[in-house]
Formats: sequence, C-alpha cells, structure tokens
Amino acid sequence: MIRILLIEPMNLLRGALAATLSLEEDLDVVAELDTLDQAPAMARAVPPDVAVVNVALLAGDGLDTIARLTAEQPGCATLLLAGPDDSGLLNRALTLRTDGVVGTQAAPCELVRGIRRLVRGERVIDASLAVAMVAAPRSPLSPRELNVLSVAASGVPSTEVAAELHLSTGTVRNYISAILRKTGARNRLEAVRLAEGAGWFQ
Repeated sequence: MIRILLIEPMNLLRGALAATLSLEEDLDVVAELDTLDQAPAMARAVPPDVAVVNVALLAGDGLDTIARLTAEQPGCATLLLAGPDDSGLLNRALTLRTDGVVGTQAAPCELVRGIRRLVRGERVIDASLAVAMVAAPRSPLSPRELNVLSVAASGVPSTEVAAELHLSTGTVRNYISAILRKTGARNRLEAVRLAEGAGWFQ
C-alpha cells in the first residue's frame, strides 16, 4: 500500500481528494490536514510514502515546514497541487526537495498516476505548469527592497523595520515608496501579498 498524507486547506476539496484516492486498491490516505503546521508531527506518527500538498500552503514559512518534513522523512516524496497562477511559489518550491507537481485542473487519474510514479522514484511535472513557471514574472525589486518588504510583512511600523535593518526611518519609507511604485501595489499589505504569491521572497 502507498501511504498518503493529504494536506489541503479547503475542507470540501480535501474530502473529495481523500475519497477519490481511497478508491484505489493500492492507495491509503493515512492522515488529512488543513495546514502545514502539524505535518512534520503527523508524518512522524504515521510515516507516509507521499505527502500531497496544496502549493498555496507554502507561502510564508510553509517552505521551511515542508523542508523540515522532507528532511525528517527522507522516504516520503512530496507532490504539490498547483494552479497556473502559482508559478512563483512553484519555482521556489522546486529549489527544495519537491518531487513533483500536478495541476489542480488535472483529471483525478493524473493525480493517482503521479503518486504511483513518485513512489517508483520518477519526477512528476505537469506540462502546462512547467510552461507557466518558465513564463513567471521575475521580481522587479532589488535584494535590499525585498529584505525591507519581508521585514515589513509582519505589519510592524517603519520605525521597527528601520531598527531591525539598521536603517533610518526615512530610508525605510523611501524603500517602501519604491516598492509600491515598482509593484503597482496600493499599500504594504498588497505588496507583501503580491511578493508572496509570486514567490519573490527567499
């Protein structure tokens, strides 16, 4: 049996995926989660062969969590579920030990086939998503601007951002203005969401 850890935030979709996978004689969904937080602990409790993860969960510190899971469970392959708008996150995720990606528009049989291929040691990359990843927009922000934005992402005021980065408050405001101009965002929060969605944060 191929043991599967399913991590999907939408209850309805998670239930449908679990039901579909469980219809296969060689697949067993051993655990379901709606967030990545508990994934490493769950994988220790019920070691899976494949973790099926919605790529949207990799935003923020999700990449660190999935990296920890794969480090602790070297026998567990990681299969991401992603749409064409997730190319930025996918590009970042594939720099880690991510073994495959299947599109959310794929037929259920494609997901099943992908899981089986991963267990055989093959890499699985959805062709349509590969094209989207190549065409994904590159960051217009400098490394320093991305650094400022990543600190500002926590919602702290410019004075605290300045203190953490050893900059003046005026310099931080200038960086934020440049970030908004380059991204077309209306405010810091929108710029953060844009950067996270595009996978610009390292």
